[in-house]
Amino acid sequence: MPSAKPFSAAAGMLRSRLTTGIRHRGASTTSRWTTPGHQERPNGYFLNRTPPPPGQPRKWEDWELPCYVTSFLTIVILGVGLNAKPDLTLETWAHQKAIERLESQRLAASASDESD
Repeated sequence: MPSAKPFSAAAGMLRSRLTTGIRHRGASTTSRWTTPGHQERPNGYFLNRTPPPPGQPRKWEDWELPCYVTSFLTIVILGVGLNAKPDLTLETWAHQKAIERLESQRLAASASDESD
């Protein structure tokens, strides 16, 4: 059984690196998340946006229309494409072959009845 000493040494090294990283991050320097102008807490609105005044529509952002149009067209293309694809399952193939065999047997039986 291997010794536990290398594992404890690795765990100690990892622990020391993590604790020093946490100490440096908690310093009083400003970061991009704590710069002045950022809210401390959410204000309760969706995406922290205040709603427009009553009777005034919300202004769309420049990415919304292309995103909505592309999503709608993707759904339409997938719906049409997936419904129009050929049925290539093994069960369908076997069913068609069985129908062909039954039809050929029926034709052979009717031909032998006519010749008698």
